Amino acid sequence: MVGVLEGFLVIGVVVVVGYVLGRGGLLGDQGSKVLARTAFFVATPALLFTTLSRSDVGAVLSSGLVVTALTSTLACLLFVPVALLRRRPAGEVVVGSMASGYVNAGNLGIPIAAYVLGDSAAVAPVLLFQLAILTPLFTTLMDVLPGDGRGERPGWVRVALAPLRNPIAIATAAGLTVSATGLVLPEPVIAPVELLADLAVPAMLLAFGISLHGAHRPGTGETAGSVWTAVAIKNVLHPLIAWVFAAGVLGLTGPALLAAVVLAALPTAQNVFGYAVRYDRAVPLARDVALASTVVAVPVLLVIAALLA
Repeated sequence: MVGVLEGFLVIGVVVVVGYVLGRGGLLGDQGSKVLARTAFFVATPALLFTTLSRSDVGAVLSSGLVVTALTSTLACLLFVPVALLRRRPAGEVVVGSMASGYVNAGNLGIPIAAYVLGDSAAVAPVLLFQLAILTPLFTTLMDVLPGDGRGERPGWVRVALAPLRNPIAIATAAGLTVSATGLVLPEPVIAPVELLADLAVPAMLLAFGISLHGAHRPGTGETAGSVWTAVAIKNVLHPLIAWVFAAGVLGLTGPALLAAVVLAALPTAQNVFGYAVRYDRAVPLARDVALASTVVAVPVLLVIAALLA
């Protein structure tokens, strides 16, 4: 229980600091965008590289990775038909899909895993799947989508070369290559990369906090339907699917089952907001889902911990 509350308190404080910065106008009108773009182009690639290059890919190829891969993929896909039936713009479909299955496994998942599950390493399969698969996939999709409502269509050359223009995809490939080859980078090379990596989470959280100043109440306006659809999938269906699959199909019990369900119940990561800002795709949707799902996740995680702990 304490781990759930502590994890939320940590990110909450940083988001509040960002809100104060936005309210005071201390970083100007473009503060949120500058921080988000800095995180996307510099800090997040550095974080991806350092994390993946040190990961033992073989060690995390476990039942946890199977549960994560299946349930996260299904959660992302569940949003798509609902959005298409409502004739939502392509950018909103992609951002909403990502928000439905991309969990806050880093700055929230690690402390919760440590205090609730008793093992911070339990979050490794989630991090690996999101960093190596979901992040490059969704950011590439946002890069090649035509402009919403403008009828633009990217040429096949742009589509084919999209991963080569994407710093997230490049960092992911580089990190996995270093991990697979066992290459040990010298300290003068890795030290500045680590320093930049430390900027990723606080920059994203501050950008998110700044964006909350002057924003409308979450779940209202034109994107209300998409917001609550994504929140329902993320906070209710995603952990429920993980529970059914982990217990009913894989036969997991005890701590393994608790880990699978708790990690699936984590709220939408603020990274989704940062990527939406970078590509100017459904930014209000990403912001509102991240905020609403984080609030709803508190009672959901407390209930799960009470039932399965």
